[in-house]
Amino acid sequence: MKFSESLKKNKDFQVIYKSGKSYANKYLVMYVKENGLGKNRLGISVSKKVGNSVVRHYLTRLIRESYRLQEEHFQCGFDIVVIARVSAKEKGYHEIESALNHLGKLHEIYKTY
Repeated sequence: MKFSESLKKNKDFQVIYKSGKSYANKYLVMYVKENGLGKNRLGISVSKKVGNSVVRHYLTRLIRESYRLQEEHFQCGFDIVVIARVSAKEKGYHEIESALNHLGKLHEIYKTY
């Protein structure tokens, strides 16, 4: 069951950066802001500092897939922006998934059953 959609507009990202709350770990930074909708909106940002377009696209897909498979554990009604750090470049699926879940728990939007 799909609970989320993508954030694409720069304006949406800027609002979340300014008024959202952020936590970071070794590989990712996560900004979270309530959106008042019944679903989450996920935005992913990977800077050119991280690598070339192939590397950036790979990380974007990795983060999106990690979120998709863990989606039912995240509470609904939030705008979430995930930023990949340079250290994430060499990491695989499990490290990225673990980092994403860790940040969700810090923000208290990750439900553990």
